[in-house]
Amino acid sequence: MGKLDGKVAWVTGAGSGIGEGAAYALAAEGATVVITGRRVPNLEKVAGKIGKNVHIQPGDMTVAADVDRIVAWIKSTLGRLDIFVANAGANIPKRSWAEMEHAGADLVIAANLNSAFYGAIAVLPMMRAQKDGVIIFTASMAGRFIGGLSGAAYTAAKHGVVAMSHSINMQECINGIRSTALLPGEVATEILDKRPVPVSAEDRAKMAQSEDVGDLVRYIACLPAHICINEVMITPTHNRGYLASLKAPRL
Repeated sequence: MGKLDGKVAWVTGAGSGIGEGAAYALAAEGATVVITGRRVPNLEKVAGKIGKNVHIQPGDMTVAADVDRIVAWIKSTLGRLDIFVANAGANIPKRSWAEMEHAGADLVIAANLNSAFYGAIAVLPMMRAQKDGVIIFTASMAGRFIGGLSGAAYTAAKHGVVAMSHSINMQECINGIRSTALLPGEVATEILDKRPVPVSAEDRAKMAQSEDVGDLVRYIACLPAHICINEVMITPTHNRGYLASLKAPRL
């Protein structure tokens, strides 16, 4: 028996990367998993690997109507929602202020911050009624520390995600709801393809992998109801930021 037998989990951005890793880990622990993303073939591939107790609900998390439709389906079909992994996100190559365009800023903020808000607004009523629920937001180290690598729009959006996660704990702890801001460092996922400077296969192999973060999601989801992990960082030991600082001239 798994620790999540009888539980229902909804994972967004589940067609690849961290979302895919989280879906596998939660399903392996016994949860019925609903997977959402915009690319149906990717979702079908993930569902095929999970095999059973998995449901595909395609949608765009930046569209409130899509989010509400999926949550309504979960409620009417599965009757409950115990774990929500808000993982949808995106970035752009033109991310410095010198290159920033309105459309790019809108895309990044919608994909990373609006999607998280829409998801939280939709799932909280069901969790309140249950007096129980776990929400895990995939934020980023960029949501806690300000640097140049991730870009201004992504950094601002992820800071917003961290803030909203903490605000949920402040207001919803009375309802048994626990929210975690998950702050990964570099993870070898597709989002690296949007970096202005390409990341080598050698460097990607040394980074955290999607299954590493997925296992942390599983751990958080399995904690007893009286425990809340408010915020947690996970980074590769081979931390390129640290290595760069070690090579920098000493002042």
